[in-house]
Amino acid sequence: MRFKLLLLTGLTVGLASCASTPPAPLAGNDFVPILPRTAQNDPSVVGEKVRWGGVIAGVKPGKTDTCFHVVSHTLDDSGRPVDDDHSDGRFIACAHGFFDPSIYSLKRQITVTGTLQVPTIGKVGDMRYIFPHVAADVVYLWPKDVPMDNSGMYYGEGFGMSPFGDPMDGPMTPWMGPDIGMPW
Repeated sequence: MRFKLLLLTGLTVGLASCASTPPAPLAGNDFVPILPRTAQNDPSVVGEKVRWGGVIAGVKPGKTDTCFHVVSHTLDDSGRPVDDDHSDGRFIACAHGFFDPSIYSLKRQITVTGTLQVPTIGKVGDMRYIFPHVAADVVYLWPKDVPMDNSGMYYGEGFGMSPFGDPMDGPMTPWMGPDIGMPW
């Protein structure tokens, strides 16, 4: 009984520490704790190293680099943008190389690390906007969240349908395969 309790405690602590650790490319603690909306009008932050993230609002590949227009969100302990209705402003992050806009697409979450440059003046709609500009050395694209139901089962388009047909047709299971007489 005591062993099970220790094992459960160890697993819980282990999982909690994994969940709050940034991926290796985003690790570090030498980032200045400044928000994009603060950096808009503060020339003293040019040259400072930041770790910012949010959702992609635009991607523009150029001849030698790709620039991302990002709606900033607060980062959680792992460095991932928090998915909420609060924004810390917007920023532009440019990184050397080609990042395919079909992969780094609108509304995908990214976190960047890099050095603050002189802000870029642009527009959001018809509104003039001062974008803090990050020369990014890391652009981390977060995996898409895949919704799952509580059972862990795959269901087809119809409610209660499995990929093997109507469950009312007979005793079928989702693990049937060639070794138990299925035709594939």
